[in-house]
Amino acid sequence: MAVAMASCGSTLAVYTKLVAIEKQPIFKTAFFGSSFASDPVKHMSTSAKQRLSYSLSTMIPKASATAIEDGSYQDTDVVPTPKVIIDQDSDPNATVVEITFGDRLGALLDTMNALKNLGLNVVKANVCLDSSGKHNTFSITNASTGRKVDDPELLEAIRLTIISNLLEYHPESSAQLAMGEAFGVEAPAKKLDVDIATHVHVYDDSPDRSLLVVETADRPGLLVDLVKIVTDINVAVESGEFDTEGLLAKAKFHVNYKGKALIKPLQQVVTNSLRYFLRRPTTEESSF
Repeated sequence: MAVAMASCGSTLAVYTKLVAIEKQPIFKTAFFGSSFASDPVKHMSTSAKQRLSYSLSTMIPKASATAIEDGSYQDTDVVPTPKVIIDQDSDPNATVVEITFGDRLGALLDTMNALKNLGLNVVKANVCLDSSGKHNTFSITNASTGRKVDDPELLEAIRLTIISNLLEYHPESSAQLAMGEAFGVEAPAKKLDVDIATHVHVYDDSPDRSLLVVETADRPGLLVDLVKIVTDINVAVESGEFDTEGLLAKAKFHVNYKGKALIKPLQQVVTNSLRYFLRRPTTEESSF
């Protein structure tokens, strides 16, 4: 099913409301773009005071209160694990977003309207049903350029907008999502130990690039932070996929250094940097 959507509002005008920068502006770079490698960035501190903060309750654009997402559930049901996938690999012209929550999701018209409010076009929408549930898939482009979304902050806004709508229209998802603790009706019963949940690996993918695989506890701003840490080491992020699966976040990024795959010492630098940051996300510089 193809759904043509008109653009609604300016990307910058709406999206700047999402980001609160406490001390200095964070570097904004093209995500999954070839210009990345030719424009290395300067090292920036990754302390908690300089990271982005997001508010799902007040800053994410939502649909009107009278809208309905076509979903229903029963208290006796086993609540499925919500999944949000942001795929930059499968379509060269659009960012593909897939949302799964068992068989509870409807047409998600309100979610599509919320994405339009971010300055995006939903150029195609599909629904398929299999044994794992109903999969709602959207192909999204930037309304101002007509191309796939390449800004990591806007990609994170897409992810948080979708999760925000899940929490609003399917409150039973709250206990299954990390964001449910702060913004949902019920906090997750079990919290992930970030030290145990965090896994980082770099694999040889081809002579021109490597595959970076990250799994860790989910939190707002995570996608932006991952890209920033990697680019601070002057490693380019070409493309990839970012999955939110319940309390976990899983990322697969194709990366390179000056157009070549990462050599073993650089792989170790990337791995150690990500592990250190992800396992100690609130460490302050003054504590050293």
